[in-house]
Amino acid sequence: MRIIWLICGLSCVALALIGVVLPLLPTVPFLLLAAFCFARSSERLHDWLLAHKTFGPMIEDWNSNGAIRPSAKRAATLSIVLVFGISLVVGVKTTVLVIQMVVLSAVLFFIWTRPNS
Repeated sequence: MRIIWLICGLSCVALALIGVVLPLLPTVPFLLLAAFCFARSSERLHDWLLAHKTFGPMIEDWNSNGAIRPSAKRAATLSIVLVFGISLVVGVKTTVLVIQMVVLSAVLFFIWTRPNS
């Protein structure tokens, strides 16, 4: 069973890294899931992830009080605005734009209603 948790954890880290450059793929939820998986499979990888200078503080903030750093909130907002702007420029169908607007608004609402760390 440990190998399955390990594979899931590594997959989540890969998705989180992709999410760093792909605006609509969330980074932190995948890191939280990776930490969960590593806690069940690899103490070394779990410790590495929590001690990581970039990812560790985000995980700790969330684990301690469900907080998101203001800089992460701003980065997420900027990414969302850019993606929506690209959709407008490319000429995505109105129906898709409406769906995108509703989903992205819900994501922004969630992000901005979390406490600051």
